[in-house]
Amino acid sequence: MITQMDHQQFKALIAPLLPEEWFDGPISISVDDDEILVVGTLSPEGPGAGDPEVFREATRERRMQIAEQVQPVTRRSLAWGVAKGGAVTVFTSLSVPVMTRLRIAEREVLDTLVAAGAARSRSDALAWCVRFAGQREGAWLAELRASLEGVSKVRAEGPTLT
Repeated sequence: MITQMDHQQFKALIAPLLPEEWFDGPISISVDDDEILVVGTLSPEGPGAGDPEVFREATRERRMQIAEQVQPVTRRSLAWGVAKGGAVTVFTSLSVPVMTRLRIAEREVLDTLVAAGAARSRSDALAWCVRFAGQREGAWLAELRASLEGVSKVRAEGPTLT
């Protein structure tokens, strides 16, 4: 059982399991405590001939087999996505509840989005806010993630207290 892995280790575990004809170029992965999202650029010659929906149906059985191999080792769900022409289509991804405490001013933001019809619920409004921040501050978040990976590496190399 693997308890701690970095992105490269996840990629090294998953990439060899993928049929070569599925994607053009290397896959990208996103990882959190619950899920690994694998995204590849569709190959026009591969399953589905570059069509995300056809690819999804054509590869479903094999993707499920790969997930069955990866999930026990990583203790994470395996989700899939494809990129084509700059657009990413994600399928089989988890929707994980997150507990949070918000003050009145923060709840007012969510309620305004709901009242305006931009979201159906506070939960949808919060997800919208997170996506918005991710789009607007993507470079800063990427830098922050890289820094955190460096901290994790240093911690792993340090002394253990047992």
